[in-house]
Amino acid sequence: MIRSVNRAAAAAMCVAMLAGCSQQYAANNPGATSAATGAGLGAAGGALIGALASGGQARGTVIGALGGAAAGALGGYLWNQHLEAQKQALQRTAQGTGVQVSQTADNRLKLNVPADAGFATGSATLNPRLYPILDQLGQGLQQNPTETVQIIGYTDSTGSNAINYPLSDNRAASVKTYLVSHGISGQRIATRGMGPQDPVASNATAAGRAANRRVDIYVAFPPQPAG
Repeated sequence: MIRSVNRAAAAAMCVAMLAGCSQQYAANNPGATSAATGAGLGAAGGALIGALASGGQARGTVIGALGGAAAGALGGYLWNQHLEAQKQALQRTAQGTGVQVSQTADNRLKLNVPADAGFATGSATLNPRLYPILDQLGQGLQQNPTETVQIIGYTDSTGSNAINYPLSDNRAASVKTYLVSHGISGQRIATRGMGPQDPVASNATAAGRAANRRVDIYVAFPPQPAG
């Protein structure tokens, strides 16, 4: 009896840890309502089911977690030939600009736009050298009307929040305005300004602050329903 209680407690702890990891991932990746988050939640649920089915044995818990992770991931985004073609076209266009184009772990197309390359210092006005990249992005969005876009602006930690949050928000909005002016429906585009939150490097160095000043653009097919 005591052993069963201990096993159940261990299983519950496992579930809590897995769910916590998933929630932490979502908190640190504001654009990620995705396969990675779904896998974490699925793992937590699978761990509980596996634990109950096996009388709390560790093996059953682990198997359930792995199965749940796979099922949860099915509720994420879909990477397909259209996104792959868009990625390759954008990588060619962005060569030499400092803009990085990649596929994320949750199957979204990501454009990392360093603010120093895309905007004047302290300004939300787009740098004209960003236009060809946004034109290429807009062309891909027109060809694939089911895709959605999320644009998130960030700053470094220098300056006050009263300046940084509006600046990050306005920079994201400037990218949206450009895309809308070139025929992309605004209903497909969500924007958010995060100010100095979620730094990708240390704000203690000039290089780190430059990396943190950025606009991240995510392109995705809608989440695919599980089952």
